Amino acid sequence: MWIGGTEGIEADAARDEGIPFAAIPTGKLRRYLDLRTVRDAVNIPRGVFAARKLVRDFKPDVVFSTGGFVSVPTVFAGRRRAPILTHEQTTIIGLATKINLRSADLLALSFEDSKSRVGKTRAKVAVTGNPIRTELSAGDAARGRERYSFTPLLPVLFVTGGARGASPLNQRAKAILPQLLDCAQVIHQTGPASANSDFAELTALQQSLPDQVKARYVPTEFVRGEIADVYAMADLVVSRAGAGTVAELSALGKVAIMIPLPLSGGGEQIVNARALVDHGAGVMLMQEDATPERLLQEITDLLGNPDRRAAMAKAAAGLGRLDAAARLADELLALAKRPESTR
Repeated sequence: MWIGGTEGIEADAARDEGIPFAAIPTGKLRRYLDLRTVRDAVNIPRGVFAARKLVRDFKPDVVFSTGGFVSVPTVFAGRRRAPILTHEQTTIIGLATKINLRSADLLALSFEDSKSRVGKTRAKVAVTGNPIRTELSAGDAARGRERYSFTPLLPVLFVTGGARGASPLNQRAKAILPQLLDCAQVIHQTGPASANSDFAELTALQQSLPDQVKARYVPTEFVRGEIADVYAMADLVVSRAGAGTVAELSALGKVAIMIPLPLSGGGEQIVNARALVDHGAGVMLMQEDATPERLLQEITDLLGNPDRRAAMAKAAAGLGRLDAAARLADELLALAKRPESTR
């Protein structure tokens, strides 16, 4: 059973996979003044009451939480009924995870560097990595180039701000596009029109490009099933530094320039990026420093230095864990006293 919030896409995701879903009221504990805290202060005990009934009726063998505040009521409700594994996807130990850790039997981390942030706990600590979509490891660069009519004679740059895009990244890429297309082919995932207006703007720009470079630029709202091939053919990625993105970059050994989302969850994207940068596995530019000129310089320097890219890719792959899902499954099954999964 998947217990989640009343908003967001997780209900549809669970049902698409045939997993029973139950929604509970939830609230976020904030360390700053916000009127929503009053509403959430009411929702938290309501969520605990609802989770308690769900856990009692479902009788789980193990409880698995992934660090969001929606998990806190369920972990609290389940702490005397089943062993608990809480997984921290980011490199920092978030407040929800710290609360859940009081009840957890095992804390699973995504990065080795996070161990020093845990502090004193009765829970066992294991570094499992952060699961990525299994299909990502089956990408084919040649198939990707064929899909986008790209030539193998020029490097490929993948610009992405995540599923909803990132307008600051989009606008910087737009400002330097003519120079980029002199030396690279660019696939640019802008995000949907509901998130920003950049796709229409960049599509119009693509149509206005000279014929000799027009085919080198592909703006798209989404990258869906073809994402594995896009990653496989990308020589360089420009992205944010969310937990999922950093997990994918490291597991696939991709070279990236990361521009963390400013003020994200206590600076978690900055810390996520540092998990790669500190090991020579990526480049980080703060958004205020990532002027078009600076970004262009970093991109062209990397594209023009294949030996440096190869060293960074090797370092990134050394930090990634393609088997993170299997590791987590093994830990869950061990807590539930069931046979291990098949890797």
